[in-house]
Order: sequence, then C-alpha cells, then structure tokens
Amino acid sequence: MPSQMENQISYGVVPPEEARTYSGYELIKKILEGSLPAAPITKLLPFHLAEVEPGRAVFAGEPNSDLYNPLGSVHGGYAATLLDSAMGCAVHSMLPAGTGYTTLEFKISFVRPLSKDTGLLRAEGKAIAVGKRVGTAEGRLLDTQGKLYAHGTTTCLIFQI
Repeated sequence: MPSQMENQISYGVVPPEEARTYSGYELIKKILEGSLPAAPITKLLPFHLAEVEPGRAVFAGEPNSDLYNPLGSVHGGYAATLLDSAMGCAVHSMLPAGTGYTTLEFKISFVRPLSKDTGLLRAEGKAIAVGKRVGTAEGRLLDTQGKLYAHGTTTCLIFQI
C-alpha cells in the first residue's frame, strides 16, 4: 500500500512545449518543489530528487531486497541509475531555456556492494564543463556517514528542444 507521501507525488513527463520555456535549473527546481511531475522511473525504483542548484544535483534512495541480483546484492544498475540521474541533472541545471540533454556515455566504478542494510544513499552530481553541444559531470554515491559506494563521470549531448 502506498504511503501518503507517495499519493501526493505526481509522476509524468513534462511536455516539450512547456519544458522549453524553463532553464534547466528552473525545470528541475519545479520538479523538486512538486509543481512539475517527478520522473516516472522514480515511481518504479526507490529514489527521488533531493536537491538542486546550478551545476549540482542530488538524488537520494534506499536500496532494498527487490533490487537484488541472483547472488544477493543490489544490482549495479541501481547505483548507475542514481549516478546517471545526478550527473545528468547537474549538466541540465546549467542549460538555458530551450535546451535539453541526453546521456552519451557514462562510466561507473563500484567501490563496495550495496544491500538492503546499506541504508540511505545520496548520489551527488557536479557539472565539470558545459558548452553549447557537450556537457560533462562527475558523481559520487555516498551513505549517510560519507562512505563511498560508487563514483563516475558522464558526457551529455546538449540539443534544442
């Protein structure tokens, strides 16, 4: 049964004709505030947008046993999804109105395994360089004590929407 908080969150895709009227930072901030819908993937996987400022985005999530691979640890795709989201949104937060991005490539290095006992995680993304066609960012996946679980880099293609 969904919690009351989950019932208050709307999920969806921002129509391009509306998205192009906001800078990347404005759009992400509106999602964080709840005036625009949260990404549908955050309904499927246990994570959410937690913070945004120009050049920086943070997603938080708590892994559970539903994310386990056959060997009994959280599938690496969960950590990669959190980091891809944080790094990509860090780039997006630097874009002017009328532009969007997509991930061209990312590299993730896993430092230690995740389990249902890991607790709350924060994926912190920081823009490195954002130009007219390409943006790069780095990210770290940390627990509440600051222990590193994974880190990565991304290259994003920037385009007109």
